[in-house]
Amino acid sequence: MSAEIRVPTLGESIVDATVASWLKSEGDAVQRGEALVELETDKVNVEVNAEQDGVLQKIIKQSGDVVAVGDVLGLLGEASAQADHGQQQESAVRTQEQNHASSESALATPSSMLRPPSPLARRIAAEHNVDIAQVQGSSPHGRVTKEDVINYLAQGRQNSPSQPLPAIEQASGRSAAPTQAPAAPPPPLAIGPQRGREERVRLSRRRQTIAQRLVEAQHTAAMLTTFNEIDMSAVMEVRSRRKEAFKERHNISLGFMSFFTKAVVGALKAFPRLNAEIQGNEMILKHYYDIGIAVGAEEGLVVPVLRDADRKSFAEIEREIADLAKRVREGSVSLAELQGGTFTITNGGVFGSLLSTPILNAPQVGILGMHKIEQRPIALNGQVVIRPMMYVALSYDHRIVDGREAVQFLVRVKELVEDPETLLLEG
Repeated sequence: MSAEIRVPTLGESIVDATVASWLKSEGDAVQRGEALVELETDKVNVEVNAEQDGVLQKIIKQSGDVVAVGDVLGLLGEASAQADHGQQQESAVRTQEQNHASSESALATPSSMLRPPSPLARRIAAEHNVDIAQVQGSSPHGRVTKEDVINYLAQGRQNSPSQPLPAIEQASGRSAAPTQAPAAPPPPLAIGPQRGREERVRLSRRRQTIAQRLVEAQHTAAMLTTFNEIDMSAVMEVRSRRKEAFKERHNISLGFMSFFTKAVVGALKAFPRLNAEIQGNEMILKHYYDIGIAVGAEEGLVVPVLRDADRKSFAEIEREIADLAKRVREGSVSLAELQGGTFTITNGGVFGSLLSTPILNAPQVGILGMHKIEQRPIALNGQVVIRPMMYVALSYDHRIVDGREAVQFLVRVKELVEDPETLLLEG
């Protein structure tokens, strides 16, 4: 008797997804809890697992299909006892062969088989005719990422001769015979696309959603941005003086994010409208502080949420942010961890950005942008001194946040960061 493989509930406000790839083929034996298919949603990729032992009888929805919650993806049938026995024998033989091969060769089973490669990694590999099974995954779970494929391609170029043989000759191992000089290329077309110089790549589901929501944020909110700069001397001095003891005690490095998270919480308490949202004709003031931390991932920016940031210590904030960022890049963060933030912090400085205008993460009405720290001359007590300075930007929804509040909020963040001891009281 067949069991239907259905699209599970994907999380708050997510009603559909795209089939990224099937991890099993028709006829493959599967065990209960084993991943069958990977779905690409607006925020994260979701694996659909088998609810029973059996055989994948039929694949109904193919890669690239858009599916809704509850749709049937495929059929899972019961395996006969004889088939199970035969598969067990085949599996045992395969295991023996793999063990034998690994004992004679340094090439063990590729780590990409431990966890499915990311959709972007598969796409890049396909575009460059790379067998992704030969790419070694660098993540703790063995997942092959975009960077792994790029590094594999770069390594291949380094190892190739300066005058590469044609692909067919290289594959066969034969020397390339001398050939006549190629004919002159035809003149380019006056109009139209440049043949061979363009490629068409389907936007990932997450990238489509990011584009849609960023445009919506600009069209639905009265978004403005105010700027300031922060002298990072005090924070850098504290980090320099305390970093070794902090890491030894808490097993985590003391970074800038904990200082800014604490400062944001302190400023939100002073200016609560930055911690609100608009629902119809009402303003919802939130008396809790779930701070979104923007993380750059393969398919675009993801914003996991640091819950109850006001109740966490510096060490707890650093540890949780590091864990969330790691799992975002591995693709193992849950949907629940991406929902319900009240305010967002984004740090373009890690990529070298000196100044930028962050876009609101709707329905939130405030987002703080951090930037690169640079040594700059400033006037201090009548003298010109060189200090490590950071530009900061606050984008806000002018529908409920006045310019005065926004400026004072950012000034409060500046005051708290420049005097870190106050964070113990205000943050």
